[in-house]
Amino acid sequence: MHRLPPLNAVRTFEAAARLGSFVLAAAELGVSSAAVSQQVRHLEGYFGKKLFVRNGNRLSLTDAGHGIYPQTSRALGDIAAMTVRLLEGEMRTRLIVSVPFSLAECWLAPRLSELLETYPQLSVDVRVEDDPVDLARHDVDLRVSYGDYHYPSCEAIALFHDEVLPVCAPELWYRHGNKHFDLAQLHESLFIHTQWGPNYASHPTWSDWFSSEPGHHSPDPARGRRSGLSSLSVTLATLGMGVALGQKAIVQRHLDAGRLIALSARELKLGHGYCGFVPGAKQSRADVQRLIGLLRRLG
Repeated sequence: MHRLPPLNAVRTFEAAARLGSFVLAAAELGVSSAAVSQQVRHLEGYFGKKLFVRNGNRLSLTDAGHGIYPQTSRALGDIAAMTVRLLEGEMRTRLIVSVPFSLAECWLAPRLSELLETYPQLSVDVRVEDDPVDLARHDVDLRVSYGDYHYPSCEAIALFHDEVLPVCAPELWYRHGNKHFDLAQLHESLFIHTQWGPNYASHPTWSDWFSSEPGHHSPDPARGRRSGLSSLSVTLATLGMGVALGQKAIVQRHLDAGRLIALSARELKLGHGYCGFVPGAKQSRADVQRLIGLLRRLG
């Protein structure tokens, strides 16, 4: 083991040297001025050097004091930083994930559940918000976004490329012909149209769906049900309010549970894939990498 000076005396010296006062050092350390003076004398005795010179109320470092102060300050700063890292890690690992509204409940939540089954000590903060998000200001660890263009300062990590397919509730299917259900013959009022908003123009519409069908049926959105969220369109479909072009990532659990029926095996890809964005300083975090791996595996 390396020979070390008395560490409490070193800490007291550093405070007095930094603040230029035994009184201020005593206030910071929560001790008396006499205790500070005693610790400094103890360190001076250890080194056999005078570390401070008093000129009235003024306190200044000697040449020996100047010689040890920079290394002392750096060493105590490193110990303090190490302590914060370890204590924060012991208390809680917080994972801040930001997602679009449509993906939060049906896509992200089940995947986080699987992650937390394996790592129950994780504390997860899910933030549901539209692009763009100030990742640094809001301390976001992972942002999931549609497309790879919102965050040019971060590397885009491809997660999955979703498709849409026509779905409806079983009761609607039974009510409109069961096995003879014909989308082309369905009244326009029963089509659910997702309004993607002014910033997006790459999502498939019902017109796109019918473009390859004979007769090219094109339901009028003004005469149907309209929704501003793809997840809401799926919810309306599960309630039997119409037929939706549901994103597979959102409808799959409903299909598996029998709450929805797929009306065709034909799927249309979205214009862009979903990507993850991680600020550079957080890319090496194990919890972030575990979540990215899970999201890429499950798609």
